[in-house]
Amino acid sequence: MKSNSLNRLVGQSARSSLIVSAVLMATSACVYAQTSAEPGTHQVTRAEVRQELKELASVGYRPVPNDLYYPEDIQAAEQTLEAKHQAQQDALTGGSQMAQTKHTP
Repeated sequence: MKSNSLNRLVGQSARSSLIVSAVLMATSACVYAQTSAEPGTHQVTRAEVRQELKELASVGYRPVPNDLYYPEDIQAAEQTLEAKHQAQQDALTGGSQMAQTKHTP
């Protein structure tokens, strides 16, 4: 009688372990899928993040802990930075575009 109860207990324990293992595998697969990069995408490096923060600081963005205006202020700084980059690009290509569009008599 004791061996029959023991066998049932071991059988239930093994099934429980299998269920727990299956749940853990499924969960870890979901977490991995969410954190792994899609093919063809670029993983941002720490150096790139630091460079972006320096560029944002150059246009007036100052990160503040518990900032009540967080989304708006960084978005405004990003827009200002994009305008700055566009102006720099225009300055670099403006001279060559002027030379190309200039008509010779």
